[in-house]
Amino acid sequence: MTSVPRLSFSHVGIFVTDIARMEDFYTRVLGFTVTDRGDLETARGRLQFVFLSRDPREHHQVVLASGRPADLPFNPINQISFRMADFAGVREMYRRLQHEPVTEISPVSHGNALSVYFRDPEGNRLELFVDTPWYVKQPLRVPMDMQLSDRELWAWAEAEARRQPGFKPVEEWRSALSRQMEQR
Repeated sequence: MTSVPRLSFSHVGIFVTDIARMEDFYTRVLGFTVTDRGDLETARGRLQFVFLSRDPREHHQVVLASGRPADLPFNPINQISFRMADFAGVREMYRRLQHEPVTEISPVSHGNALSVYFRDPEGNRLELFVDTPWYVKQPLRVPMDMQLSDRELWAWAEAEARRQPGFKPVEEWRSALSRQMEQR
């Protein structure tokens, strides 16, 4: 069996109904920069595109594309996740989201990450998170109290993680996964 060529995740594109509203949210609230925009004739007709990035090495990390029907009965996007530089950033975004047209704001611990989930103005579920130094078996979702101080919250998160199956330092888990991937 031949090995699969190396790849890494680059960006995500989502269809939207109100591209201006979504551009405003992703730039103003999440801090993305518009790197390009334009129209393109597609099999679905002429669509508008807005390319967004927070990394100057990446032309785009998120692409907004017009053409999403307003009456879809189900959103096929489970979630779009953004890694934050630190927990202070997660906390600040949680505070800001309280004043935005978003729903289902939910802070949780996954044991291996501390996250805030919410739905953007068109109902796409987004996650803002920081990694923890631990691994626990997934899936895991434990509601998290953002009223706790950072010290209290991290102590709670570690105690909660230590109670979960498979708890170990994340570096130990990564080493084992690396060996497994090398065998492919």
